[in-house]
Order: sequence, then structure tokens, then C-alpha cells
Amino acid sequence: MKPFKHVLQNKKSSLTLLLAFVMLFLAACGGTNAVGGNAAPAAGETNGTEAPKASEPLKVVWWHSMSGELGKAVDKLVSDFNASQKNVVVEAVFQGTYDESLNKMKASMDSKSGPALIQVYEIGSRFMIDSKAITPMQQFIDAEKFDVSTLEENILNYYTFDGKLYSMPFNTSNPILYYNKDMFKAAGLDPEKPPTTYEEVADAAKKLTKEGQTGASFAIYGWFMEQFFANQGAELVNNGNGRTNPATESMLGSDAGVKTMTWWKQMIDDKTMLNLGRKTDDTKKAFAAGQIGMTLDSTASLRGIVNAAADKFEVGTAFLPKPKDAQDGGVVVGGASLYILKNKSEAEQKGAWEFIKFLTDSKQQAFWSVNTGYFPITKKAYDEQLVKDNMTTYPQFETAVDQLHQTKANKATQGAVMGVFPEARQLTEGAIEEILNGKKPPKEALDGAAKEISTKIQQYNKTVSK
Repeated sequence: MKPFKHVLQNKKSSLTLLLAFVMLFLAACGGTNAVGGNAAPAAGETNGTEAPKASEPLKVVWWHSMSGELGKAVDKLVSDFNASQKNVVVEAVFQGTYDESLNKMKASMDSKSGPALIQVYEIGSRFMIDSKAITPMQQFIDAEKFDVSTLEENILNYYTFDGKLYSMPFNTSNPILYYNKDMFKAAGLDPEKPPTTYEEVADAAKKLTKEGQTGASFAIYGWFMEQFFANQGAELVNNGNGRTNPATESMLGSDAGVKTMTWWKQMIDDKTMLNLGRKTDDTKKAFAAGQIGMTLDSTASLRGIVNAAADKFEVGTAFLPKPKDAQDGGVVVGGASLYILKNKSEAEQKGAWEFIKFLTDSKQQAFWSVNTGYFPITKKAYDEQLVKDNMTTYPQFETAVDQLHQTKANKATQGAVMGVFPEARQLTEGAIEEILNGKKPPKEALDGAAKEISTKIQQYNKTVSK
């Protein structure tokens, strides 16, 4: 970290500028929403940007990937934060998909033209840590003795590495089974007892299948395979899912993967499961149209799915299925978290931290959850009337909350980490396609993908170690 005086020496220092900077610092330390307050300084290099005038709030740029209704909810949070105090103004900038935003961040790292705060999907965690471009969230937490005990442990677990929290969870979800209760009744199935195991899903799918409708359809989505592994208590990569040491090998072809794909493929062969490809939008549409009886999707899609079916049938929700003899497991949180970039000034980093603290408050979490479908990361949010009312309207959301809370914490449910996760997910989806299309048996296809993923992991590790 460059010393503070070094920054001033690198500028056209003048008495006016110095006074302005001092006044800004003093202003930032005042009030209950002070930037940093009495906390120890956070690590971070200054970027050489001119300090704003004392009368101007400090600008913090936040890159995010929330569009549509999610984007509107983001804008409301930012607007409320900016109105809540005068020291910091957050400027939220939509940067496209997670991949697009991350690529823009990579391109900006040398020029320092990037943001102070960025939202990154969960599978980008290993890269963000290895990039050394961030100030770990733990640094701000420790400096201020910020109480994280009110936050959901199973959510923090994913973003914690070697006992250190590197980012703050923001939008968090998990996958659940959606089913058509009316269709269950018509097929003689108990709509209040949804299937919970692979075997029960296969049996229900057979009973639901008849002319004009099929038992189920799952999108070919690598995230689902990662969840099926965790739900069996199985690790996706070696070395404690890449958490005790960097992963070197994919375990996609292990029993957990073969068992899952054998079950999935058998339902395709039995014509009780439709293969609609990789897009979850397509399975959503088929489910809403009553063409399939069951599907998998994120909790974040719950409102949309329930609303789409509102005039047609009642939507039921259930835990993600697993084999009846599965080990202890559970689901891995999906979504994204917030990182503070260390190539920004200390003041900007502290401003970003102030905004993050605002977001973790129960009122903001209640608003965010109700308007998006993502989990609150704060347990206290469930005491907010807004969340209670939403649970009344959408009781199906209780399933996702229970699934989160009943997940047994271990390396499998903490989630795999690897620097090439996006590529690994694509290779996994390719293997699933080969299996469902009958090109290769499960073991052969999964072993082939695992070999390619392992090669990419090892190449990445060599790059990082240089």
C-alpha cells in the first residue's frame, strides 16, 4: 500500500488541494454514517484521482449485473442509501452479464478506470482472490468489529476461505423442485408429499406422463450438477473441493455424477422426461404451459413461476432430490457477492464499505428479498413485516428457506472453487448433452469432461503460481 503522503507528492500539491483533502477526510469521519469512523484504515492503494471538493460527497462507482426488475430494485437501494447520508454518493452502473462485467473489470485493472465496488458471480470467487485486485471484506469487518453473527452462516460459508470473508454476499439463491399440484392430483399422487429422492422423482414422472404432457424436464445447466453433487455430500473437485488446497483435479466422473446422470438418462429413455436444452427459460415456459409436471429452477425464479401459473394451476415446491442412500449434504448457495477493489483510494474503499453495511441491514434485505426472490442474507430480515407478508403471499418460498437452513455445513455444501469454473461448467453441460443425446454412456462422458477440466485447472494453477 502506498503511504498517504506519497499520494500527495504525486500530485500537483497545493495548499488548497491539501486543505480540501483534509476537509474531506474530516467530513467523512463525522456522523453515524461516517466513512470509516474510528475504524483502522483499510488497505488499498490510492489511484491518483483528484480529491473532490469538501462540499461534494465522495463518489463510489458500483458495477453490477442486475437488469430488468432486479435492476430497478438495485436503483432503489442506491437511491435510499444516497438519501440516507451526505458523505458518499453511490453510482450504480449496469455492466451486462456476470461474464461481461468481469471481463470489463479485467480490462480496467491496469488503467484503474474500473469501479470501487463490483458484483461477481459465485463461480468467480477463486479468480477474484487469486487476482489480488481486492481488499478482503474481512479487513473492514475486523477493523470495525462488525458483527457478522446476524448474517446467514450457510451463505457466508461459501465466500469464506481459510477463515476469511473475501466478499459480502448480495444476491443469493438455491435450486428447488417445482411441481404442478393439480397434475399430481389428477395422476393420483399426493400433492402435499412431493418426491424427495431420485427414485421417487422417476416414479412420479411415470405417473404424470400421458398424452400431451410429460413428467418432467430439467434444463442442461451445470449449476444443477454442482448441486446434485453437494446434495449427496460429494465434492466436485479434489483437495476439499479446492478449499483446503487449490484444486488440481475434477471429480465429475465419480459415483455422484454417474448416479445422477444414469437416473436422468433413464427418464429420457422412458420418455417421462423431456430434454429441452440448456435454457431454463424453456423449461419455465413448458412448466407454466402445463406441458411438464416437474422442473428445477432457482428460488430467485419463484415469483415469476408462481405468477405465470396463477390462473392455471397451483405450484408446489420441494427440496432438490437426491438418491435415497445419499450421504449428508445439502445445497450450495448460488448468486453473487460484492468485492471492494484495492486500486481505489482508501476513502473510496471505505465509502464502498459504508454502502455494503447499509445493504446488510434487515430493512434493505427485506426489500431486496421481497422484490427479487433472493434470500435475505440477514436472519433479522425474516422479522420484518414485509417479509412476513411476502411469505403469506408466496408460501412456496418457505421451502427454499428450510432447505438453506437444513443444509449440513461441510466441504461439499460449502461449494467447489476453481479458477476455471465458467469453463468447467460449459464442459459439464457438454457432457450432459452427450449423455442425454445417447452419444456416450454417463461414465465415459463425465470422465472425458473431468479430464479436460483437470487440464484447465492445472494450467490455471501454473499461471497463478508464476
